Amino acid sequence: KVWISSYNQKESFENVLLGMDAIVVGGGNTLNMIAIWKAQGIDVVLKKALEKGIVLAGGSAGSLCWFNNGTTDSRPKELTVVEGLGFLPFSHSPHYHSEEYRRPLYHKNIESGIFKAGYAMDDYSGVIFKNGKPFKVVSTEVKYNSYFVSMKDGKLVEEKLVAEIIN
Repeated sequence: KVWISSYNQKESFENVLLGMDAIVVGGGNTLNMIAIWKAQGIDVVLKKALEKGIVLAGGSAGSLCWFNNGTTDSRPKELTVVEGLGFLPFSHSPHYHSEEYRRPLYHKNIESGIFKAGYAMDDYSGVIFKNGKPFKVVSTEVKYNSYFVSMKDGKLVEEKLVAEIIN
């Protein structure tokens, strides 16, 4: 846990986090989360964790944080762009199927060059990366999918990725 009182914290974030086998980040406000991580130096520790081979995972804000950038509801009124930690050199859109405005905005940001090509994921679906490259796509049901969205020959292409169904 990194949301603690400093008075009760007996070890550094580095000692705690680098002693883990996996670090799972939950959902929430991506913008605020990354700002706090940077203020506390946790972003640097997470990079060390990645280099050490510790599994980094999460959903929603906890998946968006690992990518270059993506769309977030971290600000009032509308979805906006948020910069991630850049551990994965792609853009990202979580909750791809659940809100009708996420997909068109993600497409628009890729078409306009605001985002590089990237991975869009429905809830209950995900992509496992190994050494910065997609390794396996998983989903809890066939109706939840992950996609690679890119520009090819001046046109937006949304490629549905074949997933292994896991329970």
